[in-house]
This record gives sequence, structure tokens and C-alpha cells, in this order.
Amino acid sequence: MIIGLFCFTNSNAQVVLPKILGNGMVLQRNQYVPIWGTATVGEKVTVKFNGQTKTTTADAAGKWMVKLNPMPASAKPAVLTIAGTNTVKLDNILVGEVWLCSGQSNMQYEMRKNSKVKKPDTSTINSPVDELDRAHNPQIRIFLVTQKNLQKPDSTHSGWSIAEDSALRAFSAAGYFFAKNLNHDLNVPVGIISSAVSGSHIEPWAPQEAYDAIPYFKANNIKIENDPGKFYPKMIVPLAPFAIKGFLWYQGETSCFLAETITYTYKMEALINNWRRLWNNKNMPFYYVQIAPFYYSQSKGQVPFTEFTEPELREAQTLALQIPHTGMIVTTDLNDDLKNIHPPFKWEVGRRLELLALANTYGQKNVVFSGPMYKDMKISGNKIILDFKYASDGLVSHNGKPLTDFTIAGSDGKFVAAEAVIKGNTVEVSASSISAPAAARFAWSESAQPNFYNKNGLPAVPFRTDNPLKFTLTSN
Repeated sequence: MIIGLFCFTNSNAQVVLPKILGNGMVLQRNQYVPIWGTATVGEKVTVKFNGQTKTTTADAAGKWMVKLNPMPASAKPAVLTIAGTNTVKLDNILVGEVWLCSGQSNMQYEMRKNSKVKKPDTSTINSPVDELDRAHNPQIRIFLVTQKNLQKPDSTHSGWSIAEDSALRAFSAAGYFFAKNLNHDLNVPVGIISSAVSGSHIEPWAPQEAYDAIPYFKANNIKIENDPGKFYPKMIVPLAPFAIKGFLWYQGETSCFLAETITYTYKMEALINNWRRLWNNKNMPFYYVQIAPFYYSQSKGQVPFTEFTEPELREAQTLALQIPHTGMIVTTDLNDDLKNIHPPFKWEVGRRLELLALANTYGQKNVVFSGPMYKDMKISGNKIILDFKYASDGLVSHNGKPLTDFTIAGSDGKFVAAEAVIKGNTVEVSASSISAPAAARFAWSESAQPNFYNKNGLPAVPFRTDNPLKFTLTSN
């Protein structure tokens, strides 16, 4: 396993800790918790916390690590002591759930921007937009990674903060609302780490060797561009092996500007495999956000765009669900301005990500975490009957109007608007001009904001039945 350390020379021969270990942090409950750093070669280091005492010796490179035994959650602040020739005391430590969120600008999207958006239609005084005015929960702790702050130790051990005031203003809105919901529903402390860079491609978040391990790229003579590994050693590696529960990912807009399709799925596989390997846990949850509607076709870029450029990238994101222990949320309903690539409704992004975690990581029964997802189809006369997963509680038009954004085509592949009618847990689609239908599509446009949901209030996943992308999971 790779142990993320910092780049510096330990000239004063004292116990030194990485930036991620600090006052106010949350330690992951119910699993072994690594505590690590550097010291003089051969120096004895003793770590004490929560009634545990662990002792080790710095190796020939001056590195040391101990692992605290699994602990139950605790909201009672405690002190963690690391002693060698010097003693470091970290105060106000809690035990609970810890997640790492990453990606590009929509994950980086700060809480201060959240407070400037149009207030949602709500009758309550406390709307998500007002969150900065009342966020004072000491059980939610945040750590903001920059491109520089993990590169050397900090003698003040001050990287972690309670999620409030100026620290929260600069923090990921999606990450915070995930943490807030998780804290409420599990009733345990939550730590959330944000390591995101605006405008970043997926490639810089994993090293070249991660992509080399995916046969698809070599077999198709695809060279990984866009600075593979640029952010990985600075913003991901130094966080390991800090004990976390899982990953949250919000990226894809930059990849859509390159008109990526199936290559994006394989890049996601490379990144997921690599991060799991770094934390030595091949089953670590990886939950991500499908990109929201936006007028890509009106943009100028390296490649020509059409209204179908974004649906094809979304399809590539959906295919990544074949990677074990992953989950995806849909955001077709979360942009009120299709010329804005940064939709404001990050509180709902955080809530939907938390539903994935509740159902799939924490095993809470009766939590529905996905909107309707296409399963299969059959042709009956002049109709196509579509069947869906995640529809057991029923399907619905969210606004009570006829279903929108379904299209249908005959054998000529020319799609026309379809009438779509819910029949039980299926949808029947047809068009008067097509007597022998062959294929159907749903939300297959960058501007689609459909009203097709399940009765649990979650929007359906865009899809096409014709010529879908194919993805073959790499044996890992």
C-alpha cells in the first residue's frame, strides 16, 4: 500500500504529522484507523487515543505508522497524543463517518455561491440558501484540500474546521449538504474532505499507470492526454491512508467539451480502481453525479457539438454503474438556466448522494436511491413497452402533465416525439406516424428536463434503446 506523506526533509528529528491529521478531525468509526508521520530513524513513537496505546519505531526512511483498533462513533471531543522526542497533542477529535469528495467546479462550488442563488420555492424560513446563517453543528467537520496545502506539515495542525463561518463559506456545497444529511440520518459525527479543482479533466486525478492497467486504451491505441496524474500526487496521495468510508465524485463537464463517450467510462474505471488500491479497499463505495442539462451545442470548442453530445457522455457515466460498489444520481431537474454550467441546487445533489450511501453503504432498508432506470423493452403492435428498475413504488409524472422527452423511431432510425403513458410499472410509447416502431429514447437531448419520475421523487435516468455504448469491465 502507498502511504501518502509530504515532501520535506525532517531536519529537526522530531515527530511530524501530515496535514490531514489535525485538531478537530473526525476519525472513521468501525474500522482500523492509521496514524502516521515521520521521526528520527529508529525513534520510538507512541500514540494514545480513546483508551488505546500503540507503539512503533520509525523505519530506515524515518517513516512510522500505527493503526488504532476499530471504534464506535463518539461525539465527545477527545485528545489524540503522539509522543516521541517531542509530543504532539491533537484536540477536539470525534469518531464517526468520513468521506472524500472530488471532481471539478461543480464539486468545488462553494457554499458562499450557494447563498447567492435564487431562493427555492419553499414556505419555510430556513431554506438551503440560508444555510450559512445557521450552520453551527460541531458534529460536522470539514477539510479543504488545495494544490499546495498538503505538501508540507503544519505545526499548528489546523486543517480541520467545524462546518461554519468562513471555513464553510469556502467549502464544497455538495459535500457539505451530503455531510449534513448523513449526520442527521445516522446521528453520528461526519467529516468531509473536499479535494476538487475547477475546470479539471478526469485524467489528472489518477496516475498514468492507472490508465495503463486498463487494456481498452492499449487495444485501441488511445493515448491519455490532459496531464494524467497532475493533481494525484498533490491532492490525493497525501490523504492516504487516512481512514475514510468512501468517495463522492462530480466531474464530466470538461470531458463533455471533448465529446467523450465510452473512453470516459474506462477512465472512470481507471480512477476508481486506483483510488481503491491506494486505500487498500477494493470495495470502497464510489458515488457520483451525472452532469446536468447545459447548452453544449452552443459552445465553441475543439470538436463540433450537437444536442446529442451531452446525452452520449451521460450514457458513458451510466455505464460506469457496472463497476462494483458504485452509484449515480441524476440531475436533469437541477438546472434553472441551461446557459449556466454550474447549477445552483447543490443541497439536492448532496441529499441524493446521501440516499445512495444510506441504502448501499449503511444498509438502510426502504431507502430508494435512484429514479426509474431502463431495464428492457418489447414491441406490441404500434407501441414500445418500456420496463424500469426502481419503480416498485410506482411511476409518475412529476407535474401531473403528460410525460415529456420520449421519442420513438421505426427501422429508418428517424426519431419523432412520442406519446408516453404510464401503465403500472411500465411506460407505453407510440407515435401516430410510426406503425412499426423499432427503438425509443428518453431525455436524449442536452436540453431535456423531463417530468418522468418514480413516486419517491427521483427523476428517471436518460437512455436510448438503439445502438447503446458497450463497456467491458476490466478484471481487476
